[in-house]
Amino acid sequence: MSQASQSVSVSPEQPARSDRSPGIKLVIAVLIAVALMVPLLMVYGLLWDRQQQAEVAQASIGQGWGGQQTIAGPVIVIPYRATDTTTENVNGKDVTRTVNTIRNLYLSPQTNKADIVIKPEKRRKAIYETVVYESQIAGSADFALPADIARFGVAREALMLDRAEVRLGVSDARGLVDGNSVAVNGTPLALQPGKGLASTRNSGTFAFVDWSAAAPLKVDYKIGVRGLGDFKLIPRGVDTRWTVKSTWPNPSFGGDFLPKHKIGADGFTATYAIPNLALGQAQVLTGDLSPPTETDYGRSGGDRYMEPVVVEAGGTAAEDNSTGGVAKAVAISLVEPVDLYSQVDRSIKYGFLFIGFTFVAFLMFDVIAGARVAPAEYLLTGVALVLFFVMLLAFAEVIGFMPAYMVASAAIIGLLTFYSAAVLKSWKRARFLAAMLIGLYALLYTLLNLEAYALLIGSVLMFFALAGVMYMTRNIDWGGLGKKEEVAAAA
Repeated sequence: MSQASQSVSVSPEQPARSDRSPGIKLVIAVLIAVALMVPLLMVYGLLWDRQQQAEVAQASIGQGWGGQQTIAGPVIVIPYRATDTTTENVNGKDVTRTVNTIRNLYLSPQTNKADIVIKPEKRRKAIYETVVYESQIAGSADFALPADIARFGVAREALMLDRAEVRLGVSDARGLVDGNSVAVNGTPLALQPGKGLASTRNSGTFAFVDWSAAAPLKVDYKIGVRGLGDFKLIPRGVDTRWTVKSTWPNPSFGGDFLPKHKIGADGFTATYAIPNLALGQAQVLTGDLSPPTETDYGRSGGDRYMEPVVVEAGGTAAEDNSTGGVAKAVAISLVEPVDLYSQVDRSIKYGFLFIGFTFVAFLMFDVIAGARVAPAEYLLTGVALVLFFVMLLAFAEVIGFMPAYMVASAAIIGLLTFYSAAVLKSWKRARFLAAMLIGLYALLYTLLNLEAYALLIGSVLMFFALAGVMYMTRNIDWGGLGKKEEVAAAA
């Protein structure tokens, strides 16, 4: 009898698991939430791997269709004779040597006007989809040989005008389609492969033209090219004017010059007007322009006239690999309306909010309403919340982001509603948790579509959520076993 009474008197001094202090419960919930950041980071790794596979699939499509395209020209290239004199010391004596060379003169047009139509198309490889395009360029350029050509260091009589060439640069010649043509003063010329411009890495097409008369030339050209990714144009000439049209409703404009544009549901129209004063390039160069790069945007093209010598080989002008500066370019990207990988990436960044709000709800039911939530139940709930992002990624690759978001969120909300009904011992509490999760997922989807104001709206809502939690827990004795004076108030 005395032994039984002793056991009864000891039990109040040894609280059960559910009778831990609110502070200990809070610490346990926080530690589990922090531990769940590890699988959340692993989801990031999975996302990166799937992105890499998508890029490989896009590159595979580009191999048969045509990659990122950069279009330059037309430019007239005129070989000219030059003489270089060098002095060398041979056996103590100065020996003067004269070397006859052939260089290339690059003449940009007085005016270059073109109408460009970009036709987008979606291509798939397995579950991956990408946007490709076919562009049709129809333009005309006017050329005139400057009367003061000697100012550029080239004698008029040194020009080999009968061996001139009209060159068009196309960075990936695999994308060229049928129907390309070039006509000079109304006379069609036969296009030849290769010999583009340095700005397109010497890829493209050209035609021979006899310019012995040195009269003004009008070059009419039509180029059809397929590509993937950015579509870039390199302006050359005193006055460049382009009009670009497409049915794609989500373009992105970049590069050194931005256009005037109109964008609607039926596509866009962009107009460029670029004078050579803005280009910072002379009309005549003795060295070609090197390719533009992202880091070169905004740099001056420069006017470097005299460049390293190209020696005549076999009676023909060898290619001039020198540079007359860096080419400037404009870029047009056909952006996907919803890039599912960037959307999933952004949603994962809000993952800690889902875990945090759900754990706070469980903690409030535990320390205020008296529900008993074990650490393992916190852990299983957190794993389910992390699983949402894995399901979102998996379904988005197959059915698109929005349907995948609906499927994944409905599955996780349903799972946690039934589970919380068992954990919290109340369907009323489970319905409250379900309503909270529905609000969270709806809020996240709204934030994903409000890029400019996502941080502002998210921070304000977190402020009100924190204020609500602080209000509900204002009377909790975090170091004790319940609310302050709860027993006295009940009495």
